[in-house]
Amino acid sequence: MKLNPGLLALSVGAFGIGVTEFAPMGLLPVIAGDLHVSIAAAGLLISAYALGVVIGAPLMTLSTGRVPRRTLLIGLAGIFTAGNLLAAVSDSYAMLLAARILTAFNHGAFFGVGSVVAAGLVAPERRASAVAAMFMGLTIANVVGVPLATWAGEHLGWRASFWGIAGLGVATMAALRLTLPPLPAPDGGDAIAELRVLKRPVVLAALALTVVGSSAMFTVFTYIAPILREATHASLGFVTAMLVVYGLGLTVGNWLGGRFADRSVDRTLIVTLAALSAILVAFAALMTHAGPSAILIFLWGVASFALVPPLQVRVMTAAADAPNLAAAVNIGAFNLGNAAGAALGGGVIAAGLGFPAVALAGAATSSIGLAALVLAGRRSAVPAQTPCYD
Repeated sequence: MKLNPGLLALSVGAFGIGVTEFAPMGLLPVIAGDLHVSIAAAGLLISAYALGVVIGAPLMTLSTGRVPRRTLLIGLAGIFTAGNLLAAVSDSYAMLLAARILTAFNHGAFFGVGSVVAAGLVAPERRASAVAAMFMGLTIANVVGVPLATWAGEHLGWRASFWGIAGLGVATMAALRLTLPPLPAPDGGDAIAELRVLKRPVVLAALALTVVGSSAMFTVFTYIAPILREATHASLGFVTAMLVVYGLGLTVGNWLGGRFADRSVDRTLIVTLAALSAILVAFAALMTHAGPSAILIFLWGVASFALVPPLQVRVMTAAADAPNLAAAVNIGAFNLGNAAGAALGGGVIAAGLGFPAVALAGAATSSIGLAALVLAGRRSAVPAQTPCYD
């Protein structure tokens, strides 16, 4: 896709959101020690963020339906900036927890509204690639931003990471203002009517598929570090390298998912879910070997994020007359899948079934999504009429 300044600005925002969501995972020991709380309590900062996304996505989208899109996106980036500034000056656990929840409220709405705006900035046949271009910022955050924030937190203090992320928020606000055209609010803006759209079976099915696809990824990814340390007997350096390899796979997968979804959303989902199931089965069998594991982790990253653009476009298409709300709620569905996958993987480990069974559980979850998609056949929603902004 040719360089599009508006898409680049949206991608910068996605990068910042990705860093602020995942960076605390690497900073938990530092935060826990500084605020004198347990690791388990510090972990609630991540859970609180996910909860804020699930609640904030529909709430922010419905309450801002009449706000011009560029103004809304800048305002959401402002909430993101304010939340990270509050985190940077937090001197207590309660204050940091509140900052995390505040920051999360922008997440779903920014990705939801941003997806619709991104799709409107290009020709209709390039919508999935446009959505993928925006989400590219999220994947790059996992490769570059999160390790950098973790390094800064360990050497400069965890607050330095949040100061840096707040700076990304300011840059996002400026980039959105300079690159996006004035975008009017969608016609209508009836919150009750938009909520009714979410009751449609085809929309619910699309959201459920997002939950399943995200669960398949996080059933295993949540426990990738202990899997590599205990099953693969890898060093800490190898674990770090594999996280980077996985992030590179996410970036490649995001690009491929957008490219192929422009041709066929359902066919892309079928092929990707089948590939994800096969890769996780192979990982279960070969995770004790470092070399094959490295290859499979990269392929697993590719398959995992190749799902994201077609899943987002599928929901936007199914809810053509309320795409902003549906796209935002779909981001909440991703986070719900994250939590469900982590719980499933944890349950498998608690049952004493071993780490290979965790990968098999992820493969089974992916297979369920694949079976549901195949059984649904080629039944699809009415094609979305996404406005095209010049």
